[in-house]
This record gives sequence, structure tokens and C-alpha cells, in this order.
Amino acid sequence: MKRSKFSGLAGKVLILVIILLNVGCDQVSKSMVRSNIDYYENIKFLNDHLTLTKVENSGAFLSMGDALHSGFKFVLLLLMPVVVLAMGLYFVMSRKDLSSVLIVGVCCVIGGGIGNLYDRVLYGSVTDFLHIDFIWFQTGVFNVADMSIMAGMFLIILDSFYKKNDARKLHPQL
Repeated sequence: MKRSKFSGLAGKVLILVIILLNVGCDQVSKSMVRSNIDYYENIKFLNDHLTLTKVENSGAFLSMGDALHSGFKFVLLLLMPVVVLAMGLYFVMSRKDLSSVLIVGVCCVIGGGIGNLYDRVLYGSVTDFLHIDFIWFQTGVFNVADMSIMAGMFLIILDSFYKKNDARKLHPQL
């Protein structure tokens, strides 16, 4: 896989732009939902397979941690994400040997994380509004930040598969 150098000023700016685009798309979509959709209202699309609805999630993924004591919630849902996002930003800004796929993936995860963290700090919960139901495939209610995080994780995993294949080609005994 071809390596991309994001070490110059233009590369650092591009990293920040990718992160900010993810945060911006998330926040614009949540703002539109907050303004135009009532809580638990169901607006169906695509033959009822995609539903827009507004819910507030005071926990983490699929409301996990919602019932935790406020001290634990602060550490797990605010403090720890800030530390992890800062480490991710430092990682992607400081390393010169990362592939473009990995950089974009990490930027998507950071941008999505910041989008949800922003909601949690400002509103005390995260606004979720999308639900997919294709009979055999059904999701919980999620948002654009969650999609960004999932896309980023997909890119990170894809990059690791490329690295494994490259390593096998260089060292067939692995």
C-alpha cells in the first residue's frame, strides 16, 4: 500500500479539515433533527426501512452506561473520551509513516467522537435519530457521528488487512 506523507503544514491542515468536516456534518444533521422532528416521531423512508426519529441517549453506544452513577459516567463518558481523542489526534499528527487510509480512518473516528462528546457536554446527552430495519438487519437508533466512527473503524481495519497482506508478500513464512 502506498504511504502518504501528512507531515507538512498542508498535511496537518488536511487532517484538521477532515476532522472538522466530520464534526460539522454531525452537528448540522443533529441541529436539523432537533429543530424539525419531535421526540419519538417516526418518519419513514425507503419502504419503511429507514426511520427518522429523535431520541436522547445519555449513555454510550446503545445507551450502555445510562444507569451508572454520575461520577462513573463522568469518567467513562466524558473524561476518558477526551483523553482517547487527544491521544488519537496526537498519533495522527505526529506519525509520518501512516497510510492515507489509516489517517482518514482515524480522523473519522476522532471527528465522530468529538461530535458526540460535544453533544454530551452541551446537552447532557447525545441526539440520535436514524434507525435501519431490513428484516434480517436492524440497528439501534444512531447518528452521523456514529456513522463516521463506524466508517473510520472500517478504514482502520481495512488498512490493517493491507498491511498483513504486504507483510506476507515480503515474508511468506508469516
